Amino acid sequence: MLRSHLSRAFFKFCHGHHLVYNTCWEDPRLDRAALNLAPGDRVLVITSAGCNALDYALDEPDQIDTVAINRRQNALVELKMAGIRRLDYEQFFDLFGRGRLPQWPDVYKKRLRGELTPAARKYWDKNGKFFHGSGRSSFYFRGSAGTFAWGMNGYIDRVAKMRDDIEHLLAASSLDEQRDIYFERVKPAFWGPMIRWTLRRDATWSLLGVPRAQRWQLDRYYPGGIVQFVEDRLDEVFTKLPLGENYFWRVYMTGQYAPECCPAYLKPSNFERLQGGLVDRIRFHSKSILDFLQETTEPLTHLVLLDHMDWLAENHQDVLRQQWQAIVDRSVDGARILWRSAALQVEFVDPLEVHVDGTSHRLGDLLEYHTELAERLHMNDRVNTYGSFYIADLRNPETPSGDELEHERA
Repeated sequence: MLRSHLSRAFFKFCHGHHLVYNTCWEDPRLDRAALNLAPGDRVLVITSAGCNALDYALDEPDQIDTVAINRRQNALVELKMAGIRRLDYEQFFDLFGRGRLPQWPDVYKKRLRGELTPAARKYWDKNGKFFHGSGRSSFYFRGSAGTFAWGMNGYIDRVAKMRDDIEHLLAASSLDEQRDIYFERVKPAFWGPMIRWTLRRDATWSLLGVPRAQRWQLDRYYPGGIVQFVEDRLDEVFTKLPLGENYFWRVYMTGQYAPECCPAYLKPSNFERLQGGLVDRIRFHSKSILDFLQETTEPLTHLVLLDHMDWLAENHQDVLRQQWQAIVDRSVDGARILWRSAALQVEFVDPLEVHVDGTSHRLGDLLEYHTELAERLHMNDRVNTYGSFYIADLRNPETPSGDELEHERA
């Protein structure tokens, strides 16, 4: 009990006092294929680091609402939006591509600060060192997740002494070459007792924004537990998916993106489109998802819920049920919903009871899952750290499902 209490307390400390995510760790290439966004759509997405909200904006939905209870995550979104509006592309790429801007004090004061809300201004007045301070060379080594990345890079450089092998891995010209470098040189040097010990600590996962409930799911149901899960996922990433286009692991292992390997919002043509007005379609909200859903009056067409339900299911099932009721109340018929989980199979969504027009329904009876599409996309996930991925349409109980319509046509 004491260990569990301390774990929850440290997780709460990380999330309540620090920027946690300095970059998104959900692959928007999967999301955009699943969402199929278009003009007229309104999207709710959990903020994270805001990268994916900017990515979605390129598909030109009418509005994207980013929601985070940790106001520091929205401060980061604000800074990215201010940079898009006020900086030229080269400065913006220095800031969020390379993760450092030597001219930060002057650029921030003259061009960015005035674009921020008072809360974001207060945060970046204090934490501008993330982009130009000494000690850590990149913004991507800041925040709690960045602190872990910084520690891993220290391990790579000074303990495993494998930096040259990492550079060769990233520069591999084929999957065969990539696979050979990984299995022959990288993996034997990396997977030592220190790494395995670190991955068994709850504090490690708290830094990465992973609550104890998610770790429990893997320790219970995945053969070999969470350490084996991570090892298997890394084997997949580094041997079956080309690293030349995997900006997630590049930034984690080097602290910066490359111009040819970076999120869509950092590409020159997309930066111009965002600067031309698409960035103005993003709204940020520092509150819980439930509060946002209960307060909004505009219907939602798409919702991206990331993996936060793992934690709610373990700790606040009443909030989980209320949240889904609010989703039912605020979404259009056929709204598309995406979520991820550490679990290989989510079993806590379908049994929830919700009400439509005063009548009780099992939530699973209102969700039309696109299982084949989700599994096909999940196989190509460049992050590859989630156990499962879900795509579902929320249907009014009076609306025929896709299968029912096909049956009627037949």
